[in-house]
Amino acid sequence: MLTNKRILLIISGGIAAFKAIDLIRLLKKEGASVKAILTKSATEFVTPLTVSTLSGEPALTKLFDLTREAEIGHIELSRDADLVVVVPATANLMAKMAYGLADDLASTTLLATDKRILIAPAMNVRMWEHDATQRNVKTLQADGHVIVGPDYGLMACNEEGFGRLSEPEDILAAIKEHIDTGALPLKIQQNGPLAGKHVVITAGPTHEPIDPVRYIANRSSGKQGYALAKEAVKAGAKVTLVSGPVTLNAPSGVERISVETAQEMHEAVANVLPADIAIMAAAVADWKVANQGTEKIKKQADGSLPSLEFSENPDIARFVGHHESQRPKLVIGFAAETTNVEEHAKAKLTKKNTDWIIANDVSPETGIMGGDRNQIKIITRDGIEAWDDMPKGDVARKVIEKIAKTLSK
Repeated sequence: MLTNKRILLIISGGIAAFKAIDLIRLLKKEGASVKAILTKSATEFVTPLTVSTLSGEPALTKLFDLTREAEIGHIELSRDADLVVVVPATANLMAKMAYGLADDLASTTLLATDKRILIAPAMNVRMWEHDATQRNVKTLQADGHVIVGPDYGLMACNEEGFGRLSEPEDILAAIKEHIDTGALPLKIQQNGPLAGKHVVITAGPTHEPIDPVRYIANRSSGKQGYALAKEAVKAGAKVTLVSGPVTLNAPSGVERISVETAQEMHEAVANVLPADIAIMAAAVADWKVANQGTEKIKKQADGSLPSLEFSENPDIARFVGHHESQRPKLVIGFAAETTNVEEHAKAKLTKKNTDWIIANDVSPETGIMGGDRNQIKIITRDGIEAWDDMPKGDVARKVIEKIAKTLSK
């Protein structure tokens, strides 16, 4: 269940911090990757060397690490995780979280994250029962975060009651329960810049069958299209996401229509029009197998190879861009190229009659196809706007902001 899942573990200061070491072992055994941040007080109880040795990643302690912060490291840490886990969570750190304080790497990362946070408190029983702590717990729960424990028992201070950190096995079970709902509920802007607008977005690859068990596909992960859907719904839009086969969860508030082939995607897009904005981010296969087998194609005894015949798939962006009666006010196409990026993008702008083409270089050495970052150029009839390399979530936010500004003119 946790294979290849990314856990950001934040360890705060308290005698229960030693249990975070056991939790790292359990998470690694389940196949998860673990990055850890230690508060200054946490280093009094467990060493960064121990944490980094067990996690296989550098243990982070300082906000102003010049190497990482040159790349806005705390922002990347806060977003590049499937779930953020705080073990143990002291009364002090929970108070910071509840009030939005950010004065070190741990609290700054917690404030910057767009993920749900799983919090396992550990403190003296009187501290846990204090009205201030209970108010903070309610605030954190109202914000969509998950509280695990604390348990009842004898604590290091020799007092007995609620305040003991839950056992690592119980925290692990809670992580498994919430790992697929790690994203925070979206704060949809009722009066946002795209309120009242209908946005259609395509995302992911298409799979074109060769026979019942084989297909032709590409390396698109759908991450950019899903990030655009998330930012569009946050801006107040009604979002219809037509998605090819991906392993991503649809952002909350988004209507997802799952398809497999280019033909199915074409039909789904046609059925959801009209729309105000169309963002054609999917990596649609240009061709399909015209003579696909009705049964699995077997190897031939004489070593002869099967002959595949191809026919052209519908051009969905061109269909939308040239639609006579239901063309959206703003149509945005994508051009994933390996050579002559600008030249090919300009040709697509004209051929497909789009308003923008978002172009990028997906040569293998860039790592963009299927990766978490993107570097785009926005091609319009007025010129070319080149953006710096950044996480795909940041690209999506900036694109949606640019769309809103364009429509407001």
